[in-house]
Amino acid sequence: MTTVMGCIADDFTGATDLAGLLARSGAPVSLRIGIPDAPPADTAAFEVIALKCRTAPAAQAVAECRAALAWLKRAGAQRFFWKYCSTFDSTPKGNIGPVAEALMADLGTSQTIYCPAFPENGRAVFMGHLFVGRELLAHSPMKDHPLTPMRDSNLMRLLQPQVTRPVGLADRFTVAKGADALRAELAELDSAGVAHVVVDAVSNDDLAVIAQACRHMPLVTGGSALAMPLPALYMADGTWAAGQAPAPATVAARKAVILSGSCSAMTQAQVAAYVETGAPWLRLDPLELARHGHGPALHWLQQQDLAAAPLIYATADPAHVREAQQKLGRARAGEIVEQALAACATAARDAGARTIVVAGGETAGAVTQALGVTRLDTGQEIAPGVPWTFCNSQGHRLALALKSGNFGAETFFRDALERL
Repeated sequence: MTTVMGCIADDFTGATDLAGLLARSGAPVSLRIGIPDAPPADTAAFEVIALKCRTAPAAQAVAECRAALAWLKRAGAQRFFWKYCSTFDSTPKGNIGPVAEALMADLGTSQTIYCPAFPENGRAVFMGHLFVGRELLAHSPMKDHPLTPMRDSNLMRLLQPQVTRPVGLADRFTVAKGADALRAELAELDSAGVAHVVVDAVSNDDLAVIAQACRHMPLVTGGSALAMPLPALYMADGTWAAGQAPAPATVAARKAVILSGSCSAMTQAQVAAYVETGAPWLRLDPLELARHGHGPALHWLQQQDLAAAPLIYATADPAHVREAQQKLGRARAGEIVEQALAACATAARDAGARTIVVAGGETAGAVTQALGVTRLDTGQEIAPGVPWTFCNSQGHRLALALKSGNFGAETFFRDALERL
């Protein structure tokens, strides 16, 4: 099948989030873990490539995303989507802006838009400022993110140091006038040399207007919710002809494990809620992992009944995270947790678990790579932006739920298992 749109996501949970929202339309969505080694074959109308580059050095992130773009172009895609987190996770050096500029250069386009809004999950952009619920981004728990602390809510100020060309704004009043008005505003900004345009959105209706106005742009960037209206638009204008929906995916066994590396406020609440259910749990301490390795965690896991869906987590409050980072270094503290949770994932699979729930983008990347997963089929959504996915690992069919840290209700872990 010829690929209509090629998508690049900067982490694995974000990629499943995007795939799940695209699949709401009934569109065939293929999710690739990393850049495929082989030339495009057996491609879907909507292809998503999941990378682990959100916090990688900017040059590395740019190189990986350009390679992903080249593969998607070979698959036949002519429109592309650069997906990043709905909280615009980044640093003054990137990686959102540098990747966007590199993709723009490779596609020969002079302008793109930025819209991380995801109203269903409480993310809105107004006058260029990003809100998390009713709070500005810089006042939300994201201000204490262990890898990308967000201390400014103004997306133009966040983006300008990351790019070499001017940044502008298409505000809510323009979006409210409709797709034609937004297209005209973008054209005017383009003629003035404004290459990077932040676009306001506070509702799904706004996202529909933006998607309508920008559906023919070679490159669109944003959170996953902005891509959600695109399949229906492409079907309406004849770009994509809907085919038979894929058959529902299933797994053979009910043994499960839950692995949480995210330290977001919502994941902390989800861990606490799951512990209260009486399920077995083990908390990982980065300092203890540094001293003793992850052997004790694997030993604990071997003693558990996987039918009870044990939880292994490194989720902690900001004070504990800072203490570990100060003693181990920021990068090492994260890596040591990822390695331990990845080892637990493979051990659980080998012990018969066919259902694995993972919280946290970096953790999801480590787990899927350890499992040797190269492609995921997208299934039913558990919560907005979090679908069940299905894959092959060492000859076994697995169900994976890869959850971005801030997504889902407090009961997410139990909800996920019940939904499957």
